[in-house]
Amino acid sequence: MSSSSLTLTSDPHHPHQDYDRLKEVKQFDDSKLGVKGLLDSGLASSASIPLIFHHPPDSQPGPIPHTRPTHTHHSIPIVDFSAPKPVLTDQITRAASTVGFFQITNHGIPLHVIQRTLAAVKSFNELPAEIKTAHYHREMGRGVTFSTNVDLYQSKAASWRDTLQMRVSPVLPNPSDIPEVVREELLEWNKEGLGVEEGRLKEMTCLEGRTMVAHYYPYCPRPDLTYGLTSHTDPGVVTVLVQNEVVGLQVKVGEEWVDVEPVEGAVVINIGDILQIISNDEYKSVEHRVLANPLQEPRVSVAVFCNPSNRDGLFGPLPELVSQEKPARYRQFTLSDYMQRFFKKELDGKTLTNYYRL
Repeated sequence: MSSSSLTLTSDPHHPHQDYDRLKEVKQFDDSKLGVKGLLDSGLASSASIPLIFHHPPDSQPGPIPHTRPTHTHHSIPIVDFSAPKPVLTDQITRAASTVGFFQITNHGIPLHVIQRTLAAVKSFNELPAEIKTAHYHREMGRGVTFSTNVDLYQSKAASWRDTLQMRVSPVLPNPSDIPEVVREELLEWNKEGLGVEEGRLKEMTCLEGRTMVAHYYPYCPRPDLTYGLTSHTDPGVVTVLVQNEVVGLQVKVGEEWVDVEPVEGAVVINIGDILQIISNDEYKSVEHRVLANPLQEPRVSVAVFCNPSNRDGLFGPLPELVSQEKPARYRQFTLSDYMQRFFKKELDGKTLTNYYRL
């Protein structure tokens, strides 16, 4: 479908009986334009964006300032990976058990590798529409997908981003994968901080399943009506992310949304739901979101989601982290059932951990 034959409702005052959201979502998805193509085609203007991107009034972000306030009660910890091991373990454990997010510096990943990767994602998304449409599909079994919103058909409203997703494991560790430099280290710090025996998390295949996700957030004419990525928690063990200089990622700390300020060359780490569950709530998987981008410069991020690869094994709180004083707080489940539940729902807060909580 070409952009000339795509018609999407933009006026929120359009007669309700004439607006069929599911029909327009499918029409947009079938066009294979993506959000960037929508923008380039002129179907989004300075005054409006298609109604399928309008979030419910009670959850819209409202006006987004072009500059962020400097005062906040919280900040995202920055951890120097070259610090002595006891210091490093303490800093990561404190961050993982409170904020659930931290940034690491001096991690060994060359800055030019991060910059080249982000530049490549930007270049792909800015290719002519006719080239990108050849890659646009939602067939997860093919290993690589390019689409708008993994939950496009489940969510109440679409979000303003396009995503290139690639399954990169289960495979043997590959040094060419960007986060590989820190992958084994993270496994060790998790083990050290939790106080579980050597190799316990590796035995559970905790980081063997990996998916690389590259998000592109183009300029949004109405960032007050939509999001780049709605509030959610990550379902896996840990997420390793690099981002360009455009601010947008926010973490919910208490009742406050805190910016994860880009630090050149830093890698952002956050705890996933499975790690919160197997740690029996010692580590925290926290809600985070990305605001729609009000700037002409696109926001680009590349994340690797690290998950267990054993889909049929049982997961739940580690026995060594359960006691009379602190009984198991979650019931056991298989990864297969867990991920099926994740993909059937929209990205919405902490519904997975709440579902399995005893």
